[in-house]
Amino acid sequence: MNLDYNAEELDFRAEVRTFIEENLPSDIQAKVLAHKRLNRDDYKRWHQILHAKGWVAPAWPVETGGAGWNPVQRHIWEEEATRAGAPNVLSFGVNMIGPVLMAFGSDEQKSHYLPRILSCEDWWCQGYSEPGSGSDLASLKTAAKRVQEDDGEYYVVNGQKTWTTLGQHADMIFCLVRTDNSGRKQQGISFLLIDMNTPGITVRPIITLDEDHEVNEIFFDNVKVPVKNLVGQENMGWTYAKYLLSHERNNVAEVGRSKRELRYLKQLAMAYTSDGKPLLEDPLFARKVAILEAELMALEITNLRVVSADDGKSEPGPEVSMLKIVGTEVQQRLTELMVQAVGPYGLPFDAEFLEGETEHAVTGKDDAAPLTAAYLNFRKASIYGGSNEIQKNIMNKMILGL
Repeated sequence: MNLDYNAEELDFRAEVRTFIEENLPSDIQAKVLAHKRLNRDDYKRWHQILHAKGWVAPAWPVETGGAGWNPVQRHIWEEEATRAGAPNVLSFGVNMIGPVLMAFGSDEQKSHYLPRILSCEDWWCQGYSEPGSGSDLASLKTAAKRVQEDDGEYYVVNGQKTWTTLGQHADMIFCLVRTDNSGRKQQGISFLLIDMNTPGITVRPIITLDEDHEVNEIFFDNVKVPVKNLVGQENMGWTYAKYLLSHERNNVAEVGRSKRELRYLKQLAMAYTSDGKPLLEDPLFARKVAILEAELMALEITNLRVVSADDGKSEPGPEVSMLKIVGTEVQQRLTELMVQAVGPYGLPFDAEFLEGETEHAVTGKDDAAPLTAAYLNFRKASIYGGSNEIQKNIMNKMILGL
């Protein structure tokens, strides 16, 4: 789809494209384009390449070490990076805790943590969801009791977090904890920064349906956290949590990634046949692809309207929830059509292939082998960042007053 960009924006796109072509490691690019799994080193290498350029935090102000790009520039960057097969920079540091610290953190927290986020010296994970407290996050029970000891003042944390993405790699976790049980459940929640190497923390893997270790359970057993690691004011954590979630959802539509995957779907549908003809020439399958492409085009236009209206000062509105819903539904349908396109070639699992082998041990079909795993993994897309059902409730409340 051709959109009108001014000369400055076109020059910026050319600069971005050249940089990626010259600096994106070919092995990482190959993994992304083949839907293989990235390891910790893959993410850190790309992060540090972007950090050296000053591009790892597009939305951060220049004075904090960010790129200071406007919303349209950030859209162009996301589109070009995903088109080329660059991995996303992990959101937990740059897009989540970073903005929270800039808005609510102490000067000491900003000066210590923000540079370490940019350099990836600290790998962050998110401690929000708990068993029984997912969509109803305000019902969380992980408790933090404030105590005075000879060597200082601490919170002693006990409880459990779950679905902690890539927590097995993390150096730090930002955590919602209950510090007061009186009043409404949204009250009495505080926001803590916790070193993952602190005694009393246990990380237990959760192996998901696609046979990957991506998420974890985190247990806290009398974990001592210095009071200086409290963000903002005690019992005000719910305010900071909502602020963080609004930033988490900002790019959850992932239009650039979906455009790349649509191109790949069309390639698959030309390579795989039905009754001796390319699948894309089958009227029923071609209709599914065409409908999805039209929805993706509408999503892109809506996303551009939102980012071009972003003044960087106002809080995200209900349109962010709409982008989250439609964007994740498009992502899921793309994976569904890919699995349909490759048929039985996508069924066998081969963990070694997904971790980086060049040929699938069972089918020999390099393009088909990871697609079922991707399909299963993307069932989560309509749940994380606030489930789509909750997003619909948010829209009803913000737009209709229901």
